[in-house]
Amino acid sequence: MFLARWLRRWQTRILLFFSVVGPGFITANVDNDAGGILTYSQAGAQFGYTLLWTMIPTTLALIVVQEMASRMGAVTGKGLSDLIREEYGLRATFLLMVALVLTNFGNVVSEFAGVASSLELFGLSKFITVPAAAVIVWLLVVKGTYKSVEKVFLAASFFYIAYIIAGVLARPDWKLAVIGTFRPPALEQFRTSAYLYMVIGVVGTTIAPWMQFYLQASVVEKGVTARQYKASRLDVISGCFFTDIVAWFIIVACAATLFMSGQRDIHAAADAAFALRPLAGDYAYILFAAGLFNASLFAASILPISTAYSVCEGLGFESGVGKSFSEAPFFYWLYTILIAAGAGLILVPNFPYIKIIIFSQVLNGIMLPFVLIFMLLLVNKSELMGEFKNSQLYNVVAWATTILLIGLTLGLLWAMHQGS
Repeated sequence: MFLARWLRRWQTRILLFFSVVGPGFITANVDNDAGGILTYSQAGAQFGYTLLWTMIPTTLALIVVQEMASRMGAVTGKGLSDLIREEYGLRATFLLMVALVLTNFGNVVSEFAGVASSLELFGLSKFITVPAAAVIVWLLVVKGTYKSVEKVFLAASFFYIAYIIAGVLARPDWKLAVIGTFRPPALEQFRTSAYLYMVIGVVGTTIAPWMQFYLQASVVEKGVTARQYKASRLDVISGCFFTDIVAWFIIVACAATLFMSGQRDIHAAADAAFALRPLAGDYAYILFAAGLFNASLFAASILPISTAYSVCEGLGFESGVGKSFSEAPFFYWLYTILIAAGAGLILVPNFPYIKIIIFSQVLNGIMLPFVLIFMLLLVNKSELMGEFKNSQLYNVVAWATTILLIGLTLGLLWAMHQGS
């Protein structure tokens, strides 16, 4: 009798979890895009296992920020830019949206660069692959429904397992990997500018402004409510853990091969895949390259959607993958323009898209503190959140995370300035 009740209770919980899973898991995994893979590959290639410890604070910070966005979406039924406009006015929202469009456009360009470079490893020309990828991601969203699009994105999320397999195939020193994960390096390491820069890069690449806008908008469009909040929170937490486990294996794969062989000069994520081939074998090479293509195509779909969601909510236009083109024309036209322009720039000979990508990262750094502060102010408003506003303990953790991320962002901007 007791066992039957226990089984029914767990069956109900599992069904409830799968009814809301998606926004948190997808958002977290998209952050392992071409830029993220490059950062983790560089970390492993340049410093071996000594940067694995960053995965623990990074995961905690990601969970805190993503959980707040998910909770606000479930409780208020409104997107983040919508709440910012209502509470702080159109002017602040407009300036934030302009910065977000510029930032995300640079990120979109980098994703199509990832598509091109990953398939060039298999001998395919970017003049074929990039237009084809642009058409695929456009059709997926414009012609699909929310449920069908979400299923494709969830499938793409699980393809990141390829990096876990590649990490195993690289035959790492598991003892050193475990020690590197739980034991920070000596303080002398932090006096090295290159090491400090990479620490900032690894942590900073994990939390981007667009993620909070996309997650909250997705929670709202999926119809997750305060009653389903606990299951939605599990979606967020499981997504954060999975994406950082993948990141851990990317660092491990490159530490076990590139670092140990002395090949530490990685300029693009595709370089890591190419260098792995003679060291870890064809299977690791194929999995790494295929993972890069999946990550780039996945992010090339999500980033324009995130931008369209944010701008439309902030300026009061209809938005949503569940709506038709005629119901939300501004949403779909903005999505289309971002994809066409981002893909088109990759095909222009000698176009300095690397500078655009770097500029977008600088804007990411400038925007992130503002977005986090807006989130914390909103999530603590009793009239908005009621009993779901932050507790005192959670505020301490959330503000500490925000201050740390602001410090890392300022450090990243300083490091970029020093390197210029």
